[in-house]
Amino acid sequence: MTSPPVLDGWEEGTHTAEGRTHPTYRRGTGPGVVVIHEVPGITPEVVAFAEEVVGAGFTVVMPHLFGTPGAPGTVGEVLRVVPRLCVNREFTILAAGRTSPLAGWLRSLARELHQDVGGPGVGVVGMCFTGGFALATMVDPSVAAPVVAQPSLPMAVGRRRKADLGLSPADLETVKSRVAQGCSVLGVRYDGDPATGTRFETLQRELGDGFLRVDLPSAGRGQHATLTAHRSQEAVDRVLAFFRQRLQSS
Repeated sequence: MTSPPVLDGWEEGTHTAEGRTHPTYRRGTGPGVVVIHEVPGITPEVVAFAEEVVGAGFTVVMPHLFGTPGAPGTVGEVLRVVPRLCVNREFTILAAGRTSPLAGWLRSLARELHQDVGGPGVGVVGMCFTGGFALATMVDPSVAAPVVAQPSLPMAVGRRRKADLGLSPADLETVKSRVAQGCSVLGVRYDGDPATGTRFETLQRELGDGFLRVDLPSAGRGQHATLTAHRSQEAVDRVLAFFRQRLQSS
């Protein structure tokens, strides 16, 4: 695995769990945060956001799950990656009421990072295609600060899928229990983003005050990636403040 220039200074590694191995990139010191990239992969904008988290005093691990690390988030790159994801058994693209098989691997990664850096727990950020994975990881008690950024799976086709959180009923009950015990969930999206369907309404109904909802005003059609390609300073500030409050305050 050879790092592109945009990842200079990041330590390359791998993580194996659940019969799966994926490359990882790590940088920083302090409490841990797992940054799960969006489609089409670890773009320069994803790296820039991860660098901001590092600069705020955290150890960041980015797993490389698909795409080409460092490749720009062009339409061509998206079109190259998405068909492969549709047949990848690690992900649940259309099915409602199911947790993607990759969730177990991500929980293991979060658990390992927490064991390594200590603290009250780790943060996890999921974005777009991986937005709901932050919820799936908080089934593990090592995750203390889950951030759901414009969650887009299952694909928002039909009323049921638009509202679905990408969790099995058992995992949803565990998430609700953890929230009831004080583990809040932060959600950020652009208001009216069709890719997120009605998932924020579902989260609000299921988690109550434990869901910290941020609806950003949209400057026009097509705004989606709150932390990266269509970066909102308010969204980034809210995420960093959430991590400080949950991971650095004790």
